[in-house]
Amino acid sequence: MKVLLVNGSPHKSGCTYTALDTVAESLNENGIDTDLMWIGNKPISGCIACKSCAKKNKCVFDDTVNEFLDIAGDYDGFVFGTPVHWGAASGAITSFLDRAFYEDLLSGGGRFHLKPAAAVVSARRAGTTATWDQINKYFALMQMPIISSRYWNIVHGATPEQVEKDEEGVQTMRILGKNMAFFLQCKEVAMKMGVAMPEPETVTFTNFIRD
Repeated sequence: MKVLLVNGSPHKSGCTYTALDTVAESLNENGIDTDLMWIGNKPISGCIACKSCAKKNKCVFDDTVNEFLDIAGDYDGFVFGTPVHWGAASGAITSFLDRAFYEDLLSGGGRFHLKPAAAVVSARRAGTTATWDQINKYFALMQMPIISSRYWNIVHGATPEQVEKDEEGVQTMRILGKNMAFFLQCKEVAMKMGVAMPEPETVTFTNFIRD
């Protein structure tokens, strides 16, 4: 089993990476392989709702989002990390998730269905819980079980060294890795024992305003 950890910070090896790396180490220690993907620091366009992805099976903007979609189906779980920018997730990871999940939803890709996911948030001081709530909404919409820890999945610090000194935050990351490993192992056992995945239903769309 394998988990992909996505670093949504503009800094490749900064605070968010430090938190994700701690989760990865914990996953590895509990029998789960991991890969880390950095979304980079080049501009990432937001979704323009052109719906071309429904036919193309990829986003019309060929960038790191499509690179992620190309490999996402190979993973059993996901951890998305982001710093706090202005009391919310970074603009880059927001655009990234908007487009990645919208493409999968419209094209019927099924890359994320019932695969566990977790959000990891780093901040110097505040805005962490609002950001955590923001990222978790993506998972809920995609029918992805949300993995939690003993506290909200957050670390504090302005530098990687400060994050490492956040003992409670680091412990939270370790426990998050353990909890995700346990969930994945339980899911694997259930599937081997013949517990079937839920039958998918055709989605019914309704509007608040009707003609």
